[in-house]
Amino acid sequence: MSNSQHNESAYGGQAYTRTYAPLDPQTPLAHPFDPHTAETLGYGESYGASGRAGEHEDTYRPAYEQRGGRAEPAARVAREASGRSLPRQAGSVRPAPAPDGPAGVEEPEEGRAPAPVASAGANRRAARRRRTRHAERPDSTVRRLLPQALVVAFLAGGATTFVAKDKAIELSVDGGAPRTLHTFADDVTELLAEEGLTVGAHDVVAPAPRAELRSGDEIVVHYGRPVRLTIDGHQREVWTTAHTVEGALKQMGVRAEGAYLSVSRSRRIGREGLALDVRTERSVTVMADGRARTLRTNAATVREAVEEAGVTLRGQDATSVPPGSFPRDGQTITVLRITGAKEVREEPIPFEVRRIADPTLFKGTEAVGRAGRPGLRRVTYSLRTVNGVKQKPRRTGTEVVREPRTQVVKVGTKPLPASVHGADGLNWPGLAACESGGRPDAVDSSGTYGGLYQFDTRTWQSLGGRGRPQDAPASEQTYRAKKLYMRRGASPWPHCGARLHG
Repeated sequence: MSNSQHNESAYGGQAYTRTYAPLDPQTPLAHPFDPHTAETLGYGESYGASGRAGEHEDTYRPAYEQRGGRAEPAARVAREASGRSLPRQAGSVRPAPAPDGPAGVEEPEEGRAPAPVASAGANRRAARRRRTRHAERPDSTVRRLLPQALVVAFLAGGATTFVAKDKAIELSVDGGAPRTLHTFADDVTELLAEEGLTVGAHDVVAPAPRAELRSGDEIVVHYGRPVRLTIDGHQREVWTTAHTVEGALKQMGVRAEGAYLSVSRSRRIGREGLALDVRTERSVTVMADGRARTLRTNAATVREAVEEAGVTLRGQDATSVPPGSFPRDGQTITVLRITGAKEVREEPIPFEVRRIADPTLFKGTEAVGRAGRPGLRRVTYSLRTVNGVKQKPRRTGTEVVREPRTQVVKVGTKPLPASVHGADGLNWPGLAACESGGRPDAVDSSGTYGGLYQFDTRTWQSLGGRGRPQDAPASEQTYRAKKLYMRRGASPWPHCGARLHG
């Protein structure tokens, strides 16, 4: 259908204008409009001589409706027509022949009064001429009536064709009052074209546009109207031929009982269409405070449904589904009663250890140059209780109160001496065999002592060793054992120390 058409027709001397809106089944409504205030245009009204709707009088009578509405046979029409003279043109005066009378005498054509006679002789001559013409009249009459008879015969045949082609049709457009039309159209499409009516893909025409027309047929045209329908949160565009919202809902099979409608059911739908929001009635269960409440509702959001159930959300209270979501039929909504608090805790910040080389210390010897100090931070936690159950604390903020101080450790790089004066001549292999069976990686059953000479970790590190004694090479273990002997003698090995001198 074209974007806009204005067709004017005259009925009873009055003109009316029809306006057609664009209908495109593939394109959503592109023109801006306020669907709640759109004006509905009237269609299908007829106008009479008074100019008011519904007072049209069809005064036309085809040939077959003459004489009481009965069609007369064509032969009879031709027979009666042949006995009547066709109207002739108005008479004209012609000059009489000069030899038969005086100049200035005129003879009238048939149907006109004779001109004044100049003398009695002229009257006698005129009488003779009339007698002569009357004697010759039959031939002249035949010649004059023959064309008239042919015309009558032609008209009789035309009347028969007229009777066969003319049809009386009732046309109703978009719910308007039916109008009686006389047409020579062969099918519905031709009739609509004659009336200037254009239909689109969403319009309904009954009978079908290509249906053959017969006299007495009733033609009905219903225009489609676009509706932007949102039903229970789902939006789509549909077309309807209904004139009201209630009729459109019935056509679309939407149950309106207990439903919310964004416009009145009796609202008329104009050709431009409208937007319609429908929320059907649904069953929803609300669980709150240990109690279940089931209700029928057409609420638009979960929050509205909870409020309709008589449940109030306070403070940090929440629902098991987003409160702004659409409540579905059969859905269970759980109300979460939430209480919260804040807790501030002070936590230490571990310090880092930085090692530096010290050539004054023997290899394997470490000494703390500067002691480290842990820092301090203040951490804020959110504590929540949901329906009486405590939740895991959630850290919400951190503040550093004191920065940690790095510890500095000196690591010896000085080469170890080849021997320890005063201890080199002792029986160190015998001591090792007694303490560990001569195994450098030996560890006692308690895990406290290890290595060839069964050092405890604290004593090992005080002698400059790193890590555990059982992890150091055998030569280093012997060197540390000699240093220990120089400090404390054989006392660290109360059972096996006598082997050093044996």
